[in-house]
Amino acid sequence: MGNGRRSFAAALAVLAIGAAGAQAAEPPSIEVLSNRADIVSAGDVLLRVGLPAGADASALEVTVGAADVSDEFALRPNGHVEGLVEGLALGENVVTATVAGESSQITVTNHPNGGPVFSGPQVQPWVCQASAVDSQCNQPVSYAYYHRSGGSFRAYDPQNPPASVATTTTDEGEEVPYIVRVETGYQDRDQYRIAVLYDPSKPWEAWAPQKGWNGKLLITHGASCGIERQAGSAPDVLNDVGLSRGFAVMSTALNNAGHNCNVVTQAESMVMAKERLVERYGPIRYTIGTGCSGGALAQHQVANAYPGIYQGILPACSFPDAWSTGQQLADYNHLRRYLENPGRWGTGVIWTPDQIAAVEGHPNHVNAIVFDTIYWTSLGVPDDTCPGVPASQTYRQTTNPGGVRCTLADYTINVFGPRPEAAWGPQEQQIGRGFAGLPLGNKGVQYGLEALERGQISVEQFVDLNEKVGGVDIDIRQTAARRGSDQPALRRAYQSGAVNDGTHLDKVAIIDLRGPDHGAFHDAYRSWAIRARIEREHGHYDNHVIWMGHVPLLGDPSYGREGLLAMDRWLSAVEADSSDASLADKLVANRPADIQDRCSQVPGVEQVEAPGVGQVCRLKDVESRYGTPRTVAGEGVETDNNECALKPLRRQDYYPVQFTNGQWDRLKTAFPDGVCNWEVPGVDTHIQTTAWQKYANADGSVVYGGQALGAAPAGSGGGWASASFGDWLSAE
Repeated sequence: MGNGRRSFAAALAVLAIGAAGAQAAEPPSIEVLSNRADIVSAGDVLLRVGLPAGADASALEVTVGAADVSDEFALRPNGHVEGLVEGLALGENVVTATVAGESSQITVTNHPNGGPVFSGPQVQPWVCQASAVDSQCNQPVSYAYYHRSGGSFRAYDPQNPPASVATTTTDEGEEVPYIVRVETGYQDRDQYRIAVLYDPSKPWEAWAPQKGWNGKLLITHGASCGIERQAGSAPDVLNDVGLSRGFAVMSTALNNAGHNCNVVTQAESMVMAKERLVERYGPIRYTIGTGCSGGALAQHQVANAYPGIYQGILPACSFPDAWSTGQQLADYNHLRRYLENPGRWGTGVIWTPDQIAAVEGHPNHVNAIVFDTIYWTSLGVPDDTCPGVPASQTYRQTTNPGGVRCTLADYTINVFGPRPEAAWGPQEQQIGRGFAGLPLGNKGVQYGLEALERGQISVEQFVDLNEKVGGVDIDIRQTAARRGSDQPALRRAYQSGAVNDGTHLDKVAIIDLRGPDHGAFHDAYRSWAIRARIEREHGHYDNHVIWMGHVPLLGDPSYGREGLLAMDRWLSAVEADSSDASLADKLVANRPADIQDRCSQVPGVEQVEAPGVGQVCRLKDVESRYGTPRTVAGEGVETDNNECALKPLRRQDYYPVQFTNGQWDRLKTAFPDGVCNWEVPGVDTHIQTTAWQKYANADGSVVYGGQALGAAPAGSGGGWASASFGDWLSAE
């Protein structure tokens, strides 16, 4: 990187500037391109120095502490003075730029390549990949090459290339060989991948990218929601739609929700990988996320909790987040214990499939079975196995209460914190510490209320169900009493964004790709749940588009390609808007007129089409017919009220439904504290997501529940998105 510029010419330049004398000397400016200055990682940082008028780059001196790094800086082909500084010490590094005796400084805080950066103390145990060189899973970066041939990617050997290689034309009009380089490395104890169009015969530096890159980034994701305490594989980055048009394509293992469903480490892994991309490939114009199911979950919850990581998202078969979805999981689990066990039904009580469907809000009970079977374990059951933890170290209620609890809550304990001592059960008392709190409860939930009011179930069925459904303890074992959410875990769930309330979703363009509800737990109502949350928080949902198609999960096979192209046009229009309007307003004002809701007549969707518009409409009056046990109990489609406010049990609230005195007494026993009052906000739902939280103090000790990272240091993160997308790193 050095250029050996210490010369007599440099000295003359300094003298010339000093002799100018006609105007007051000004200090140079310093900008950290690759990240916020306070969350840099891996010992390197890309810096840009702005010179005063008339100054020459050869006169610039840059130091990091006492070390002179001036030789790393020069006037680059992009017209800026830039340099990649390596070898930063852990912690604070003071960077000083000096020209003609005038200086500026910025403090760059460097974190280990193996993490953490802002997520707080890392979970243990953790098993690294076999090729790791240390306990933080670090290893040298590797590269692999591919070319596109016959409709697929095939290995490419730069030392022995094929006789002919196809070309592709990017969306910038550049025709280049269709050769892809995939970089694979490890950060934050897990794998990342970056793919770009790459000509092996030509150089690439951050200030002089190859012409095959259009400056845009596409992030791919995995599926599901789970936890693994071991390094995994980053999702596939060989995305033809993106690469052929010049996008860089990136993924991280920690942002694969099936491998890691923790919103904080999902975000942290992408922050680190984007920093690496800017430092080695160049500044990013904007970033788009794409992915189905758990991939959509990650996009939604990260976009809300850490706004600015994405400028646009393309969630398919979407979930809003892990923990508001958790209420549906928990309700299915409670209900299955009762509805699938006729031995628990009262005398004369018989449940038909239609009546079970009426209580669950879904016509297919298999939806509850599959959802509960696959995901309830990872969300809450502690005495199960999780990859990376030997059986001998796993929690067992009676034989190993101090073992590793394989639950998402305990995996995310930095967010929720341990339960207070007053709530400890026998196992917690035995080991002297609290397990992670659960931000879920079903106190006051009247299962089947709307089914009762519609006459779909009898009064006796309603009473029998609600007096017997019960709750669970911290080990997810059934109890006769209903469960309330743990505190302060519930409050922290909203504050952290673990429950995605939509506070910051007005700062990202969203095209939701949705297929019909086919009874395999990818319920269509969730697209409207996100929409309703955005409208509740911001008074409109004009940055949110739903494409509803006939194909289960994805809506239509063409939606992946069409969605990316539409999102690219949308963000390109925002990028061109240099006005002083807020990003939220720019997203609405610059949405292309043809990017509208798409509606299809599919099972499970109630549709009212706009006159003369046909299959393209605004979907204002369109909503999923299907819901959840909680919506049947009276909750709105937002479904992010994890513990309702209570009101007294009153007979007149059920009119014209009539209860016998015996039935009423049983209901009072089932609801000793009252029933849900859905007309007022739920417990802690007034707490909005605090953007960009950190979970550690300066000394590395944990901050349970997190605290705001605060405004970015001046001159931070200019390489993450074009200026029109605003100061996304402000964390305000």
